[in-house]
Amino acid sequence: MKTLRGRGGVVLYLDFDGVLHHEDVWWHPRRGAYVNTPGYQLFEHMPLLENVLTSFPDVRIVLSTSWVRVRRYSRAVKRLSPGLQVRVIGATFHTRMNRNDFEALPRGVQILSDVARRKPIHWVALDDDAEGWVPEYRDHLIHCDSVLGLSAPGVLDALKARLLHFQLASTNRA
Repeated sequence: MKTLRGRGGVVLYLDFDGVLHHEDVWWHPRRGAYVNTPGYQLFEHMPLLENVLTSFPDVRIVLSTSWVRVRRYSRAVKRLSPGLQVRVIGATFHTRMNRNDFEALPRGVQILSDVARRKPIHWVALDDDAEGWVPEYRDHLIHCDSVLGLSAPGVLDALKARLLHFQLASTNRA
């Protein structure tokens, strides 16, 4: 079996809708993706994530967003800023998987399946979908408000605290 990128490192599982922008994203053949709710923009919270990750250069990103299934992995990655693109090492869904079987799984199960394959030392998920998280792994989820995403009170502080904890734990292991 092929060794997955990110094995043994620190991984951030990243959803787009409800995290980097409002969850009300639609697709139009000519317009492409857009937020249907007035006053919101696609990827409006991306700079917030970039800012937090600046202090944690070893964190890698695995995409756990439906954009990978709907728009393809390469297109999903290209929607991110260059600073985030270089951190992306894969996605929870890949083309060798049965799309229907994968889509039938709750998000928490999708991510836990990737964790089992990738085996990161530390991991955390940013997502507005809390479905399918078994209690013993629920503390790995930083649950975002579907409208406010990363800009919701406490979300960035929770992410920073978790990443700092990982950093200190890794330092103590050395």
